[in-house]
Amino acid sequence: MRIRFGAGESRCLADELDDLGWQRAVIICSPGRADLGRTIAGTLEPRCAGVIAEAVEHVPTAVVDHAVAGINSLGADSCIAVGGGSAIGLAKAVALARGTPLAAVPTTFAGSEMTPVWGTTTGGHKTTGRDLRVLPRSVVYDPELVAGLPVPVAVTSGMNAMAHAVEALYAPDTTPIVSLMAEEGIRALGGALPRIVHDPGDPDGRSDALYGAWLCGACLGATSMSLHHKLCHVLGGTLGLPHAPTHAVILPHVLAFNLVAVPEQVAIVARALGGGADPAMLLWEFAAHVQAPRSLQSLGMNEDDIDRVATEVTAASYGNPRPATVDDIRGLLRAAWEGTPPQS
Repeated sequence: MRIRFGAGESRCLADELDDLGWQRAVIICSPGRADLGRTIAGTLEPRCAGVIAEAVEHVPTAVVDHAVAGINSLGADSCIAVGGGSAIGLAKAVALARGTPLAAVPTTFAGSEMTPVWGTTTGGHKTTGRDLRVLPRSVVYDPELVAGLPVPVAVTSGMNAMAHAVEALYAPDTTPIVSLMAEEGIRALGGALPRIVHDPGDPDGRSDALYGAWLCGACLGATSMSLHHKLCHVLGGTLGLPHAPTHAVILPHVLAFNLVAVPEQVAIVARALGGGADPAMLLWEFAAHVQAPRSLQSLGMNEDDIDRVATEVTAASYGNPRPATVDDIRGLLRAAWEGTPPQS
């Protein structure tokens, strides 16, 4: 992967096309980022084939099929995802379906641009996988592009990224280098997000948050996902809950559940956030400090869905340092739904 980082770097995308040997790129973004997509397309003329502003959360397969058809008609040989996880997710799904290489210009702090993880949703069921074909060839981090990011989106996408680093600490395939990156990424976001809440225009806060997201995303790209991501994928794919806010709500509860199995790894989270005896409570209090949501009920989940989600989460195996039964998941979800503090 090629990484460019700095204010104004998004205006150098034509150089990236030259370096990558791409001739005609299509911009993929969400409808809300269509103006930005067209602005970036203008910097690439005449080598931009068009703008597909159709990305939505959880990447429905119908949207993927429509985007693939659009790219075929435009004759593009590459994609540039401009936006957050939805735009990058759609570009990844296109890469998987069509073999189209992609670049990414992130405008949130989710970190998905650094991973070979893809996910699509069909009929209320989310399917995920890992494939190097969906890993962006180039990522351009431009703090100027996140200057207008609403504070709630900044906070929840940042906590989404922190979840990548937290799970990387106790993943079965973690390494000492990944642990160092995870701690630094959590520390960077833990310092940047409160500054963004206090002063949304703080350029250093936005830059530090992008740096933290880069590191946290790279951690997920190098390791396997565990219980936290499984829960969030089911809650999003099955119930349609908003992706980043769901991560923010679930993370302290999963951390509390896994604490007994991996105390040394989880202690790194506490150190990165400034120290404390209970890292799960630190995250819970951090969420309150940055005004992140702390209950699934506030995100639109019905109480009756707890059993349904618990059953689906435990229906397939996945790596986690502590085995989780249906009752375990039901209790975890109950606390997250009610918005009560995590219980270690």
